[in-house]
Amino acid sequence: MIKDITLGQYFPGNSILHKLDPRMKIIVALMYIVLVFLAKSLISYLFLISFVVLLLLISKLPIRPVLKGIRPILFVILFTAVINIFWTKGETVLVDWYFINIYFEGVVFAFYMLVRIISLVVGTSILLSYTTSPIDMTDGIEQLLNPLKKIKLPVHEFSMMMSIALRFIPTLIEETDKIMNAQKARGADFDSGNLIRRAKALIPVLIPLFVSSIRRADDLATAMECRCYRGGTGRTRMKSLKYNARDYVFLSFIVTVMVVIVLLNIYAPVLAI
Repeated sequence: MIKDITLGQYFPGNSILHKLDPRMKIIVALMYIVLVFLAKSLISYLFLISFVVLLLLISKLPIRPVLKGIRPILFVILFTAVINIFWTKGETVLVDWYFINIYFEGVVFAFYMLVRIISLVVGTSILLSYTTSPIDMTDGIEQLLNPLKKIKLPVHEFSMMMSIALRFIPTLIEETDKIMNAQKARGADFDSGNLIRRAKALIPVLIPLFVSSIRRADDLATAMECRCYRGGTGRTRMKSLKYNARDYVFLSFIVTVMVVIVLLNIYAPVLAI
């Protein structure tokens, strides 16, 4: 399960999404989040699924790691679906057994929530971490937040902090997996027992992971100081960010998709919520 977490992992490539300006990808990702919550009917959700598949095809990413990235949140997805099935009321009763009442509207709403969560995770990952390197992500965030420098906010430091945090997520996951395997070789059991016992079994993993994280952060700080890193003051870039025609075309495409989904909600309200 630990190895299935792909958050923060970057897959190098030469696709259209890889070539987009990081600022545009951040803007499009925010618009995509709004787009996911605009879907209200069955037709619009099917259109949303088609759009996510199209993003995956355009990005030319390997399908297996993308699908594996869903597994760590599978429990959250199923839990949300079950809660909505049993708590959403409606008019069409499917199951009426003692205190258990399941309505058709609840099943539909649970399906919508399942699609919404998966689309949100997969779509934003494809637009951001999977196709954007940490350096480009830092530059994009810093450029977008540049106006905040006028009120003395440390924009560069904030961007660098976010980039480093995303960059080291795969590293920490790998370190956690190594520590857990080492503890299992010493007889540790992480799978049996009640919740309290499992939580106690994680203590031998969390302590060395915490120590390793501090040591890694100290090494990184020393390396940055040795390279005379002084924040954003006087910093120059080898590549200057510049919007291209493909960025505006992709932005227009996202706007078109948003308009289509709104129109589908209005003119094709099949099983609308």
